[in-house]
Amino acid sequence: MIQTVIVDDQEMFRESLKILIQSSGDINVLGCASGVTEALQMMEAEQPDVVLMDMRMPGKDGVEGTRLIKSRWPEIKVIVLTTFDDDEYVFGALKYGASGYILKGSSIGELASAIRIAYGGGALINPGIATKVISQFSAMAKGNEVIHVDEASAADLNDNERKIIKAVGHGMSNREISGKLYLSEGTVRNYISNILLKLGLRDRTQLAIWAVQNGMAMQDSDWNG
Repeated sequence: MIQTVIVDDQEMFRESLKILIQSSGDINVLGCASGVTEALQMMEAEQPDVVLMDMRMPGKDGVEGTRLIKSRWPEIKVIVLTTFDDDEYVFGALKYGASGYILKGSSIGELASAIRIAYGGGALINPGIATKVISQFSAMAKGNEVIHVDEASAADLNDNERKIIKAVGHGMSNREISGKLYLSEGTVRNYISNILLKLGLRDRTQLAIWAVQNGMAMQDSDWNG
């Protein structure tokens, strides 16, 4: 059973969402929070697998909520919920380690699928902003946020690890990488965990930025070498 928490300042929305999500059968809602402060208190008491985080809330917004949760509990997955195609919010949340972004108007089936993907270590990005995300990674890579890794560790990457890094740099989910490289999703997750450990990186977003910075993500999409 996937344990989730819903963070949204609109009571009717979060309570309705709770009922709908729990009808999926394999997802349980531990509780609902009206804001980031309440959500953090909830995390202290009982840590969920996945948090559904509204972006626009009074006080601390979803970007700050994502940052605080991921800094304290990096294993918790955060999915951004918003009614706005707002680059500033979306990119801020992804920068701090959100696993995905989905519009509030999405169907319950799409939302349940997003929760499962995030829980499995994948990334879910609304198709409408996928290109923008890659462009933003490029801008971040060329800007002030420089990702440093040990050169010897980078040189020690094997072919499959390099292919997976390039795929992450292109914004691909674990499921997409699995299909592209003919590996199971579990194997892809293990590869990414090992890559992060080997390179000393915090999360998938840092790996994507590094892939852009070193040119790996910009290489021709030849997945055989």
